[in-house]
Amino acid sequence: MSEEFKVEIVNPEKSFLVKDDVSEVVVPAFEGEMGILKDHISIISFLKPGIIKILSKSGQESYYVEDGIVEFKNNNLSILTSAIFNLADINKSKLQDLLKQAEEEASKTDMNDQSKYLVDQKIDVLRSIN
Repeated sequence: MSEEFKVEIVNPEKSFLVKDDVSEVVVPAFEGEMGILKDHISIISFLKPGIIKILSKSGQESYYVEDGIVEFKNNNLSILTSAIFNLADINKSKLQDLLKQAEEEASKTDMNDQSKYLVDQKIDVLRSIN
């Protein structure tokens, strides 16, 4: 019996990724990192800035995501996000630009607690990638 399921990642521009041979996905949910395997219970959650790890027959792929919604139902994982980058393709200057923008945003004094939490998460993740 196959232990694989389907994952689809969509951003505003296009369908970013579709894979049918996925064995595990780890997503940065608000509740913490969440590992999803075949036959996981149905779930809907929000994503925080972090790394999505996809394990499949072709190996592991890692993507940086800033936000989004994840839904798993009937062995189909859907991820909707406004910003996603393949870590294998992103260059250091792009990472530095994203980090600089996040640090500038964090220095604002009129942020609410949720915005402050999200920008701090973003800075931590971008620094760990660097």
